[in-house]
Amino acid sequence: MTTELCESNVVSTKNLNCDAKSRFKKRYSSNGPKNEIAVVPDFHKRILFSDEAHFWLNGYVNKQNCHIWSEANPQVYVETPLHPEKLTVWCALWAGGIIGPYFFKNDEGHNVTVNGDRYRAMVTNFFIPELNNHDVQELWFQQDGATCHTARATIDLLKDTFGDRLISRFGPVNWLPRSCDLTPLDYFL
Repeated sequence: MTTELCESNVVSTKNLNCDAKSRFKKRYSSNGPKNEIAVVPDFHKRILFSDEAHFWLNGYVNKQNCHIWSEANPQVYVETPLHPEKLTVWCALWAGGIIGPYFFKNDEGHNVTVNGDRYRAMVTNFFIPELNNHDVQELWFQQDGATCHTARATIDLLKDTFGDRLISRFGPVNWLPRSCDLTPLDYFL
């Protein structure tokens, strides 16, 4: 992700580290999409990429994923609480548009972390109904291998919706570990 703020000359970039073993796995697996790419020239436009992002409400930025560059070293130290309040947001992105954002909150409206039950509830109550507004017969759904995404009940639910067009850990097409460079949402959200 690259963002330039003209007035302050600050550039934000994401560092995405992938080791050689991950690059090898990416290169030599997942024949399902490769076959589709060979037959359908605009296959990349048929993938619904999905992911969550955390936004800390106190302005904290995850330094492992985001580096801030500036012409001058600001020499600023900011004290932050050990566990600052954050908001988790999910969305799906493809050539036809965006589904979401979806904000993970409990029944009282408080921000919550994502677990298997909450993710499945989002898929059931938000994502699948939103899909009814789109022609999804030719769309592939991609999600990363996060544990909350790959519970058996969630994978079964997504298989019922997408069949063999599911790209996920434990899905018909396996999502490769540490493949953060394969989804545009790591740059978009």
